[in-house]
Amino acid sequence: RSPMRRRPGIAGIQQRRDASVALRVVGEDAERQHLEAMRAQLVRFRASLEAFALKHKAEIRADPVFRAQFHKMCANVGVDPLASNKGFWTELLGFGDFYYELGVQVAEACLASKAQDGGLCELTRLMSLVLARRGRAAQPVSEDDLLRAIERLQCLGGGWKVLTVGGKKVIRSVPVEFSPDQAEVIRVAAEGARVVRAGDGDVSISAEKKATAQRVSYPVGCVSRSALEAPPPSGMGWTRERARSACEQLVKCGVALVDDGDTKRGERLFWLPCVSARGRRRGE
Repeated sequence: RSPMRRRPGIAGIQQRRDASVALRVVGEDAERQHLEAMRAQLVRFRASLEAFALKHKAEIRADPVFRAQFHKMCANVGVDPLASNKGFWTELLGFGDFYYELGVQVAEACLASKAQDGGLCELTRLMSLVLARRGRAAQPVSEDDLLRAIERLQCLGGGWKVLTVGGKKVIRSVPVEFSPDQAEVIRVAAEGARVVRAGDGDVSISAEKKATAQRVSYPVGCVSRSALEAPPPSGMGWTRERARSACEQLVKCGVALVDDGDTKRGERLFWLPCVSARGRRRGE
């Protein structure tokens, strides 16, 4: 007959409880010391950053690539030189006035091109429009500078947003939210549609007819309803009504333009200047 197990006594329970409390205290103390060390390191980083900015302020102001790298350094240590119009960074580098002026020029350029692109302007085209407004004697700017200026404009409302369409950055300057179908039409136009007509993807069509199917390609920035209706993988496989609705909604909000003069393809085309090489050439 095995002896009965002895239940832990009050002293044992208290001992384990004390050990648990001691471990927790040690852990909290170690965490506090770690945080204090990190804060001290951050203070040293910020001091070094200020010294670096003081030493290289001429390069930061004059070189847009150097300026972009400096912004990344600031972000790594939690410093935002654009967070306030007052203080050390504004006085040293003049960032407040620089990005305020650039933001005004961005807004003016987007407003001037709205009649053509409906409030959607590709970043590279916007860059050329802003540079034209600034003139050759002005301080050089980069796309990174434009994006930071636009980030400040977003605080004012009005629909400012940076979108990625077909791998390209497009600036929206109007308070319009696009439906998934509208966004897909813009993406297809940005990539340049290439579709196969006359039964491609239809198993009921003979091999001979498939061999003679018409392959139609569209310039970048252009799309048609048949390109959206064509079966995958060359098209989207949409119904006629779905394709018509998405295209007409983009026309209604001013983002797409109608072209009924294309004799090569014999169908109505929809041009989207925001992702069109033709639209970029007109604006330059």
